[in-house]
Amino acid sequence: MDKVTVLVGSVVAGSSGQTNDNTQEAEFEAEELASRTEYGLGRGGGITDSRGVTETLYKTSDGRLVVHVEGWSNWQGEPNTYTLHEVTEADLGVAGQWAALGAEAGYGRPLTLDEAISPVDRLGYEETD
Repeated sequence: MDKVTVLVGSVVAGSSGQTNDNTQEAEFEAEELASRTEYGLGRGGGITDSRGVTETLYKTSDGRLVVHVEGWSNWQGEPNTYTLHEVTEADLGVAGQWAALGAEAGYGRPLTLDEAISPVDRLGYEETD
């Protein structure tokens, strides 16, 4: 296990160079199990590399699973946020809040047919008689 240092809190840079930094460091012994980045959307609706979210899953020395989430932006005035969450294996499973990260770490499984079939109303289609 390695000593891990992450930030929690937020930081934002203003247009004239001032910065509000409300972050603190958190340290713990852990092994990194997986990490993934989901990029944000630009003005035209396409993926952009100027903002996004990076999630990192750790297993701590006492066996807990924790996720560090960094919401980042390269745009002035938009905050970078840092949070730490304790999660369960169920949270990392197919129906869990952290399913995509869990899949990266091997906690996922293929969807069943019932899980994969989307109801018509969820797709935005109207039913006709």
